[in-house]
Amino acid sequence: MAAHLGPVPGTRLPSVPVAQRTTSPGDPAVDDPPASLARRFGALLVDWILCLLAAGLFADPRRDAWAAPLVLIGEYTFFVGFFAQTPGMWMARIRCVAVGTGGPIGPVRALVRGVLLALLVPALIMKDGRGLHDRAAGSVMLDGRPPRA
Repeated sequence: MAAHLGPVPGTRLPSVPVAQRTTSPGDPAVDDPPASLARRFGALLVDWILCLLAAGLFADPRRDAWAAPLVLIGEYTFFVGFFAQTPGMWMARIRCVAVGTGGPIGPVRALVRGVLLALLVPALIMKDGRGLHDRAAGSVMLDGRPPRA
């Protein structure tokens, strides 16, 4: 009997439009559709407000412009690196996962992603639903909350 490679006859692959597909059809990260720009922006807005409030505890954000972006980078490094979501992403029901595994990207890649996001320019340059910061970190933003372990 010959080995069968490919999808089982009669089954369908996840319905992610080809233009938005960022991984191959068998990858775990394709199970959920890409996050919309509206949800991504809403999550970033919530995270930014939280970072301004946190930065206000140790600096004056109006005078010390570095404080809030530094808190944002720290927030992304911790939350995205270990949990695949920041508090804003949790509220928007989106997550940031590794392209190959569909799991958290780890603190080092989350740090790279956070630094580039704080620069804002890489986030504005998008292709196939992923900004340059996502491509550099090997991550993709998806709809849905992470599955419970």
